[in-house]
Amino acid sequence: YLATLADDGVEDLEAVGSAEIAGHVARLRAGDDARPPLSAASAARAASAVRGLHRFAVREGLVAQDASRDVRPPVPPRRLPRALDVTEVVRLLEMAGAVEAAGSRAALPLRDRALLEFLYGTGARISEAVGTAIDDLDLVDGSVLLHGKGGRSRLVPVGGYAAESLRAYLVRARPTLAAAGRGTPVVFLNAQGGPLSRQSAWTILRRAAGRAGLPVEGPQAVSPHTLRHSYATHLLDGGADVRVVQELLGHASVTTTQVYTLVTVERLREVYATAHPRARG
Repeated sequence: YLATLADDGVEDLEAVGSAEIAGHVARLRAGDDARPPLSAASAARAASAVRGLHRFAVREGLVAQDASRDVRPPVPPRRLPRALDVTEVVRLLEMAGAVEAAGSRAALPLRDRALLEFLYGTGARISEAVGTAIDDLDLVDGSVLLHGKGGRSRLVPVGGYAAESLRAYLVRARPTLAAAGRGTPVVFLNAQGGPLSRQSAWTILRRAAGRAGLPVEGPQAVSPHTLRHSYATHLLDGGADVRVVQELLGHASVTTTQVYTLVTVERLREVYATAHPRARG
């Protein structure tokens, strides 16, 4: 920043105005022969450092006014959540239990299918899913008590497909896995009979995504949160009220949930662009 000011012939912070600061940020975004252009996020961090310098100078009495007060840093583009369409979700879930195994390993495909059905069927965070206890499940009533962030708990419905997969796992697979361990109340167990870890749940999902032909690397990679995003998006696409979705997701503020409404608007635009005879310009 000081080098930029020197290039402009400015050697005293008192002589700096908002135009010089805005020009510095613009140069960072554009790049030059010595440096590549910065992304909006990187330029925003640099602008924050410059603003910190000017606030410090005012506080220390080095300058009379904060020249950076009216300079707004670049706003990084808002990344919409990655959501699968329904056919992709179905393919992913089918691939979760597709591999046959012998002996105690035969229990694992049933567990994997139940886990992914549970994640998509309840919108649970991965930590909530692996932390769910047997006593939290009520498959007769079709509900589960999820223990979320900040010690908050919420009761959410468990859909028919998820309930069916959970019953199959609890009856035909979990007892086999539990026999290898020391006893734990959690629903999802690893091959040694202990609680399934978040990392192992990630591995299960990545393996199923790879079999289903879905991306497992890069910015579009399928993650446990992808199923949560898909859950919320599909609910809103189906006409669910955003405040109901807020409760189901366990968001403290509806503002957090409203990002999903942007996803559905984008989907509406895509449908309009491909279906309306006068949509193409």
